[in-house]
Amino acid sequence: MGPSHGKVYLIGAGPGAADLITVRGANLLAKADVVLYDALVTAEMLDLCPQALKISVGKRSGQRSAAQEHINEQLVECAAKYALVVRLKGGDPMLFGRADEELNALESADIDYEIVPGITTALAAAASVRQPLTKRGIARSVALFTSSTAPGESTDTRIPECDTLVQYMGGREAMLTAQRMLAANFPGDLPVIIIENCSRPDECSKALSLNELSQGLPASTGPVLVMMGEAMRARPKSGT
Repeated sequence: MGPSHGKVYLIGAGPGAADLITVRGANLLAKADVVLYDALVTAEMLDLCPQALKISVGKRSGQRSAAQEHINEQLVECAAKYALVVRLKGGDPMLFGRADEELNALESADIDYEIVPGITTALAAAASVRQPLTKRGIARSVALFTSSTAPGESTDTRIPECDTLVQYMGGREAMLTAQRMLAANFPGDLPVIIIENCSRPDECSKALSLNELSQGLPASTGPVLVMMGEAMRARPKSGT
């Protein structure tokens, strides 16, 4: 690390609720000089760093966002000006967070950094709807995937070979996944749970089948996660 550089922390903000960030992440936010945050980071989360300069860097699917190259440049520039720089990412930095590009930029500039993990939305969603992603004798493997790609790349149409499938950035992409799964002979009654705005006050969820998912989803106002597989079948209720 160059002597004039500060340290950059890539911190996972978790799925949305401010109290689902890790203690380490919250402590660092409270000390940060500057915070570069994603569009999905809530105002309540930013209340944890009132002392910091806050820079929005977009990064929400379907909306205008700062180019990743520009974000990389901002990180390097901030590290030259401030002692403690936070890059605050929704969920976990190492899952669908483009961390690789940002780490490469920091390493190329010889800037010290640390990664603070966060709760990824799949785990928060499973907890919220009380449906384990794995179940003894039913599901022993989980795939977290997205069909979204970088600009100029073709959509990834592969279906992961796992018992439970969790598709991030759902919506139209999830409908197309369901259609491909039906074409590949997945059962039409395969259980599906969709969850929107996970862990936030306006969270909502719905159980449906693969057939129903293939017909599309209503327009969403926030991030959508889609969980598919026998592990999502409603659990029998114990007698009272």
